[in-house]
Amino acid sequence: MSTYKKYEKGFINYAHRGASEYLPENTLLSFYTGVYMKANGIETDIRRTKDGVLVLFHDNTLERVTGDPRSVEECTLAELMELDVKKDGYTDKIVVFEDFLAKFAFRDILFAIELKGEGVEEETADLLRKYNLVNKTVVTSFQFDYLKKFHAYAPEFEFGLLTKEVTPELEAELLALGATEICPRATLMSAEDVERWHKMGFRVRAWGVKDEEIMKFAYDAGVDGMTCNFPDKLYEYMNK
Repeated sequence: MSTYKKYEKGFINYAHRGASEYLPENTLLSFYTGVYMKANGIETDIRRTKDGVLVLFHDNTLERVTGDPRSVEECTLAELMELDVKKDGYTDKIVVFEDFLAKFAFRDILFAIELKGEGVEEETADLLRKYNLVNKTVVTSFQFDYLKKFHAYAPEFEFGLLTKEVTPELEAELLALGATEICPRATLMSAEDVERWHKMGFRVRAWGVKDEEIMKFAYDAGVDGMTCNFPDKLYEYMNK
């Protein structure tokens, strides 16, 4: 069990898929805006195209943000590039993971990389290594098997589990595997939970922050970071 240690950068305000409250999620427009809004972290999602390219996309299908009913895994990169990701009158393109790293890896921010698709673990690790992000990245997933595969291949990276419910059995399994982070839904945790997880050696990152009241609750509960669609509002609250 590792001893709990705060990030050197303090609390991490992760722009969730970028500044996704305002702009098309998981696009360069959204990521750049998140950094402009003073986020000191970016959270994004990894999937693989039909022709084997890692791209940044969250949902199981493309429909919600592009109108196309297919999945990333059913499309080639060329087919994905024909689509627009849309939000409130703004449009941008789906981003290749390595293109994202080339534009953001050098910046003074941390990265939360979520494994969404099957079989992306090794190439994700290789690209993060290529851009010297071992000490600036935590890899997460809702799928325990993905994390086990990733950790077996790239044990030098920090990693954590995204979960709705944290049970004693889950805590024990994460400790045994060497996880460094627990990522609970913000509305299903308490300050007492956070304190207990810290004593176990875990950092805590909250997700599911859908409004400012949940944001304030999670921050005041003592978490080490959160994924937030509106990093500007979180930055303002942090500095009050």
